[in-house]
Amino acid sequence: MRLLAAAAVLAGFLCACGPFQNSQYETADLRPPAVEGVRTIATDQIELSFDEEASVPPEKLHLDPELAAREISAASARVIVSVSPQEPGRQYTLEATAQDSRGNSVTFQAEFYGYNPRVPSMLINEVRPRGSVAHPDCVEIKIFTDGDMGGVTVYAGTPGSFDDRFVFPSFGVKKGDFILVHYVASLLPEERDEGADKASSSGVEASAAAFDIWRECKKGLGSNNGVISLYDRPGGSILDGFLYSNRTSASDERFGGFGSAQILARAEELVSAGGWKTAGEHVTPEDAFNPEGSTATRTICRSGNSADTDTREDWHIVPAKKATLGAENSDEKYTS
Repeated sequence: MRLLAAAAVLAGFLCACGPFQNSQYETADLRPPAVEGVRTIATDQIELSFDEEASVPPEKLHLDPELAAREISAASARVIVSVSPQEPGRQYTLEATAQDSRGNSVTFQAEFYGYNPRVPSMLINEVRPRGSVAHPDCVEIKIFTDGDMGGVTVYAGTPGSFDDRFVFPSFGVKKGDFILVHYVASLLPEERDEGADKASSSGVEASAAAFDIWRECKKGLGSNNGVISLYDRPGGSILDGFLYSNRTSASDERFGGFGSAQILARAEELVSAGGWKTAGEHVTPEDAFNPEGSTATRTICRSGNSADTDTREDWHIVPAKKATLGAENSDEKYTS
């Protein structure tokens, strides 16, 4: 009996206590700030974003290549680092230690590209997704305003999923210029990226009238399904996109008809970023441009009267031998 009574009293004591209140262990914050992003917002400013109010001591911040940190100011969960001018499109590495008001700290490393205040207006203008050895896969970019290409990024895919990514170095372009991004199986010594002299490179289908960029990409562009996207910088804003597919919504129930989770994800990301428009709530293969009929000599071209609607209506396939990579597009249309 005494044991039972003692057990009952102890049980009552435990029930009455419940969880500890006002405990130092319950209220203690031991979690450091989490880094949400690092981006350039001006030629002389870098923004660091965190999930809580944080600060970065000057002696705990290092940049490579070196940029002189002139001032570090914290505003809530954002830290602005004022630096000496960055080189547009140049890759930098930032290493820093951030801490919150309770002294919890985290050391992190991030890459960013020099801010470019003169990104030109440009569009994807011609695409060859079904290339050959003599006529490799290629993407043509047309420039509409003078500017600098530093940091502009073209993806064979999207930022979240790509087969190839090229970040342009800094070089000047003028309205009416063309840039050709060649996707070749293997690079030849003479296939050198151009940034000043349009005639400095030679190789398979090099253009003396356009800037040639060479990408060793054995996979090339997708022949039947694909996404190409153009951004002002890695992690930046979309400039243009192109979605193509020869499939239908009934082709594959699991992937919206696109044939793979990868292509569906890229299509959804392109639409979400504002690079392509859909007829309905969800992207379908019918929203894409159908590449059937295109070949190594019948490219997919943006129409001369295109209003850049970000739909398949902007595009057409040209007849054989009417590809115009590096020059103004032909509005002739291939008919089967």
